[in-house]
Formats: sequence, C-alpha cells, structure tokens
Amino acid sequence: MARSQTTHILVFAGSTRHRSFSRRLAAAASLAIAGQGAKTTLIDLADFDAPLFNADLEDRDGIPQTVLDFRRLVATHDALCLATPEYNGGLTPLLLNMFCWASRPSPTDDFGSVFQDKPVALMASSPGRLGGVRAIPRLRDCVCELGMLPVPGFVSVGNAAQAFSDNGHLRDDGLAQSLHALVRRLVACAG
Repeated sequence: MARSQTTHILVFAGSTRHRSFSRRLAAAASLAIAGQGAKTTLIDLADFDAPLFNADLEDRDGIPQTVLDFRRLVATHDALCLATPEYNGGLTPLLLNMFCWASRPSPTDDFGSVFQDKPVALMASSPGRLGGVRAIPRLRDCVCELGMLPVPGFVSVGNAAQAFSDNGHLRDDGLAQSLHALVRRLVACAG
C-alpha cells in the first residue's frame, strides 16, 4: 500500500462479548493512537461474522463476503493493534477463525497476503491478575506465522473489571504509560 501522510491503524479485539475487557482495551488503544496523530479504525469482529473455517466450505462457497471486507480493511491500513482475552491459556476461537479465513488467497481481490510485513501491537486482558499474559506468546506466534511484524513489548491488563475509567482510559498510570509507549512504537513502525 502506498503510504499517505497520515498513518492509518486498524484496531480490534478478539472478543465480541458486549462488555468485553479486550474491547475496552482496544478502545483505549484507539484513543491513545489518535493522541499520537494517527487515524484509527476501531472495528468489532461481530460485524465480520464468518462460519468456522473449513476447506470444503471454502471450495463450495468461496470466501465469505464478511471476510473479504475484513481483508480489505487490513490491506488498506498501515498497521494493526490487537487486544485478546485469554481463553484457557490461549487465544479465542473467534480470532483464530478470522485469521484462518483472512489468510486464504482470494480470487476476488489482488491484496495477496494482507498480513505480510504489517506492524502489529499486541495486548491482552483478563479479569484475573495475570491479565491474559499467557495468551501473548500464542498471539505473537500466530501473527508472526501470518507474516506480521510485532512491535517490541505488549500490554497486559489484569483485574480488568476495575482497570478502566468511565471515559474509557486505563486507571493505572503505569499501565496507561505502557499503552502509550506501545502505540508510540506502533505508529513509528507504521509511518
């Protein structure tokens, strides 16, 4: 993608739960990214519903339109910022399924591998004190396998039920500083 004057970053969470802590973390990151002068597109993966990946389904029906729409968003942004909850020490099926579908070559677009060489910031959250930290290495492995370039560091928000203020910011100053440092690195890598 040709670089424009303004860096565009796609932000989303690997959860569609209405009061998801990861969605709140993604929203906080979007605010922090905008504070760095970049433009953000904050999406909800619920708007990109896709069946469980199955090669037979792909052969029969092709890639779902929602996945093609998601691919277009990834392709037209300079970088990604991902927040995931931790499910049993790993990633959500929702996030893995979207990666499986979106990594498939599409005969209807010319984007190729939409994830290749895309800078990405990684974040996790959970209601427990570990903050989803066990999901981060798995997320890092997954995005690297897809060809993305994780920026150094990550943000992990533990006790997430109490972590966010009413205006969507992180209450803890240290966590807020970590988030701002992470998105600053992301914007620098993407620009």
